[in-house]
Amino acid sequence: MEIKILEKGKDFIKIELVGEGHTLANAIKDELYNDEHVTVSGYLRDHPLVGNPILMLKTDGKQDPLKSLDLVIARLKKKNLELLSHVKKI
Repeated sequence: MEIKILEKGKDFIKIELVGEGHTLANAIKDELYNDEHVTVSGYLRDHPLVGNPILMLKTDGKQDPLKSLDLVIARLKKKNLELLSHVKKI
């Protein structure tokens, strides 16, 4: 997966998730709300079936938005590994 940074400021970032769809964008967006420093999180796509999701997030300024994104990715990775472990047990 390729990530393009479209805009970045002290407390916001706008990135394009190249080659991804709603599944990953939704997971990241939802998990960002579990970060105490994230105030706004969302994504858009020009068309439901084509195009890349554009993810936007804003923090309270106490944490760099890239740090928030990094923490979210780590949490999602951990959740996926836990799910995989449960599936293997079945």
